[in-house]
Amino acid sequence: MRHGKKINHLGRTASHRKALLSNMAVSLIKHKRIVTTLAKAKALRTYVEPLITKSKSDTTHSRRTVFSYVKDKEAVTILFREISEKVANRPGGYTRIIKLANRPGDNAEVALIELVDYNEVYATGGAKVEKKSTRRRGAKKKASAKADEQEVVATAEEATAPVEEAPAAEETAEEAPKQKKAKAKAEPEASAEEAKDAE
Repeated sequence: MRHGKKINHLGRTASHRKALLSNMAVSLIKHKRIVTTLAKAKALRTYVEPLITKSKSDTTHSRRTVFSYVKDKEAVTILFREISEKVANRPGGYTRIIKLANRPGDNAEVALIELVDYNEVYATGGAKVEKKSTRRRGAKKKASAKADEQEVVATAEEATAPVEEAPAAEETAEEAPKQKKAKAKAEPEASAEEAKDAE
């Protein structure tokens, strides 16, 4: 019986398991998220989180300690420069495991493991869903009644507009004969003046 034995050996020897977790830690540090089996993701979490905690104190000793686990200079540089700044205020829980659909070939449980601070969707709160306010049943009727009133007012305004223009047309019709009479009076006077000038 394996009571009290919490380490998942992952079906590998100790040296193979250490190499596997080291390579996966390098991939996680460089790419910020990787897809693997659920068992490996859980094993990787216990392996990489203490290393991220170590990176918060940027000393030669902590760098050498992390390098003994990771064995990749580029990954150590990224861990101590970029990641340590992002997780400075976080007291732990640097990774997140999200279960995915089982793998088609062998039906293994697959999971995505990622660094929490590098997921922009969760950090910003994702797409904000508008909160719907509860309404009574009569709300739609009231809204439609208001729309009907606005339409009635608009049609009434349109109907009154031509009525206002009609008196103006009548006035112009009354003014037209007056103008003709004035022109008729002005023309004989002008012709009389021309006759005098001709004499």
